[in-house]
Amino acid sequence: MDLNDLRSLVTLIAFGSFVVIAVWVYTRKQHTFNDAAQLPFLGEDAGQPKSGGTHE
Repeated sequence: MDLNDLRSLVTLIAFGSFVVIAVWVYTRKQHTFNDAAQLPFLGEDAGQPKSGGTHE
């Protein structure tokens, strides 16, 4: 086994990992990612616990 075989093996492992992660993401429940994608568009108070007090 020379250096080029090792490089090929590492490339195949990296590509296989990419495919596994891509399949995992696309098979997850879509609403989980949609909720996270909408966070930047929510108001400033979104996601903040309501304490009843005011900030100075």
